[in-house]
Amino acid sequence: MSLSTQNSTGTYVGRIAEIKSQSIVEIRVSDRDIGEVCAVYPQVALTSCAADSGRVNYGGRLSCTVVFTDEGGKLCRMQKGAEFTHFADDDRLAPAHVTQCALSCEKVQIKRDGSSFVIAVVVGADIQVFAAAERSYLEAAEGAIVRRENAKLLTAVTFSGESEVEDDFDCNAEDVLIPAAEALVTDCDCRAGAVQIGGEIFLSLLAVRDGKPVCLDRIIPYKCEIACEQALLSRKAVCRAEIKEIGVNARVNEERGKCDVELVVQLSFTGRYYDEEETSLITDAFSPENKLQLSFASETACPCTEIKVYSERVSGQCATKAKLDYTCSFMAAALPKAEFTRSGDGIEGSVSATLLYEQNGDIRSTEVNLPFAVALKGLNENCTEITVAVCGVNIRQRAEGECDAEAVLKICAADCEKSEVKYVTDITEGETQKINQSALSVYVPSAGDGLWETAKKLLQSPEQIEATNPELTFPLSGKERILVFRPRTN
Repeated sequence: MSLSTQNSTGTYVGRIAEIKSQSIVEIRVSDRDIGEVCAVYPQVALTSCAADSGRVNYGGRLSCTVVFTDEGGKLCRMQKGAEFTHFADDDRLAPAHVTQCALSCEKVQIKRDGSSFVIAVVVGADIQVFAAAERSYLEAAEGAIVRRENAKLLTAVTFSGESEVEDDFDCNAEDVLIPAAEALVTDCDCRAGAVQIGGEIFLSLLAVRDGKPVCLDRIIPYKCEIACEQALLSRKAVCRAEIKEIGVNARVNEERGKCDVELVVQLSFTGRYYDEEETSLITDAFSPENKLQLSFASETACPCTEIKVYSERVSGQCATKAKLDYTCSFMAAALPKAEFTRSGDGIEGSVSATLLYEQNGDIRSTEVNLPFAVALKGLNENCTEITVAVCGVNIRQRAEGECDAEAVLKICAADCEKSEVKYVTDITEGETQKINQSALSVYVPSAGDGLWETAKKLLQSPEQIEATNPELTFPLSGKERILVFRPRTN
């Protein structure tokens, strides 16, 4: 019997690349009244990202808030900004591809250049690239014995949007110098026509109280909804939140001796989820008459199954860039941040903060680093979408020249389940099989063979094997003896 095949075709969207890139953005600050720079808070926001032939171009705006002491020792602040563009090359990229880019400030360096200061910021970009592709799979093969398996075919759906979060509160301070914040997504669900996002903003205010710096922390929960026309069924989604802008209006209430703060945070969201199509796929085939050459295709995706939230307290001896002794009076640990990498059972990295202290009547600052390693119970090994926020840092001098630090980490991990599907796309008929002419033969199987593997080796359908050997239990142990009957054909 000659072979006749029928294929089914369609399109799907998959992630084809994950690109990491870095660029250096410099901001020059010219002010002759600057005595010593105490703290610098860089904030970066994405303005554009688009794929081109073999390249992705992205741009953003960097703003730096600088806290310094003037010649009289008073704390002051200024803000400077700069726009930038950069690119990353990858041969797989094309103009039709969809990109999602998350920017972060990875390192800050301050150097004096004459009467000016130059702030150099290393801006990191994590770029996800998605592309549409054609999917063609074998639907039927008349003249061949096929194995069918139920499978889920996945296609990625990307979404993005913006929202605004407001909060009013009072703090025991005279003024706010730097409002630093990080946003985490603790839950993200797709509904009909929309994506619902819940999370928390971790706010760290470097403020002034009685003329001296203090650090005040606050957690602000939020819920947002952004439109997504393609969303139909309930799905868990991977989502990132980026703080595009922080607006703070601080008014001093002299009667209460406090500061009334009005906070407005502009959030930007990018994310993805996967639509599913359940179908029956041909994953293998053979013919009793002719040898077959099979062509295969495979698809891999990691849909989100759950967003897990962890709260971990880390502590220990920390490293400082400046030499601290008992003449130093600690005042505030500001601008906390966590840098980390994925480890075997969790994450490891360090918490950094800017320590402001008083020494001999002058306000000074130094960077403090607290290393940590945290095990995240129940986290899937395929999970790489992890975000961490620091909920306050406490630093004390354990002994002269030695400091201890303690911090609380809020960790959100989008737990993903790896989905791999392999299926037959085409069959080519080859040379004639060598047929055993004996009416009866005995086959000694290999240990671990299943029904399909046995049928394929014997060139008989699985139904034939079960009908002639009903006593067999699969997978086989290798000790069985299988009788193969071949009816006479004249």
